[in-house]
Amino acid sequence: MAAEAIVAAVDVGMTVEQIAASQLGMKAIGAGIAVGLTGIGSGVAEMGIGSAAVGAVAENKDMFGLALLFTVIPETIVIFGLVVALLLLFV
Repeated sequence: MAAEAIVAAVDVGMTVEQIAASQLGMKAIGAGIAVGLTGIGSGVAEMGIGSAAVGAVAENKDMFGLALLFTVIPETIVIFGLVVALLLLFV
């Protein structure tokens, strides 16, 4: 990888430190996109599921456990996004 960085530095006119900083910045941007988009997706899913769950519980109190389970499922997607972001940053 160091040889590739040196070749890229010669071609573009950048120093090795600038290339390393650029690579770290791209990792940070990728991690932010991973967490941000999964958060937005989870929020959109939660919007529909949450309102349906509240309506179901209002009609039948026994549906509370199932409704709670259905509202938690989209939030696991954010955990997967966080795992991907941590893998991008630290691996």
